[in-house]
Amino acid sequence: MNQELANITALQIIAYLVSEEKYLTWLMNETGLSADDLRSAPDNPEILSGVLDFLLTHEDILLDCCRSQEIDPSLPAKIRPFFPGASMEYY
Repeated sequence: MNQELANITALQIIAYLVSEEKYLTWLMNETGLSADDLRSAPDNPEILSGVLDFLLTHEDILLDCCRSQEIDPSLPAKIRPFFPGASMEYY
């Protein structure tokens, strides 16, 4: 795993969440992120961090997302340390 693959995976996750209106609304309400914030996500590691943190605290969304994107469900936790603000629980 490297930063580039972590970024790609995080962007896949955002693409999934944006495509699922229920999850998008939940994400925006819980995190305070706006549509503009999500559009700037590729250039903003703090936003990627927030989206990953949201996903990692909602197992049902995590599993749906990973199934849809064909991502191993352990991968979001593995990439979390590549972004700002990761707590020790992700290492």
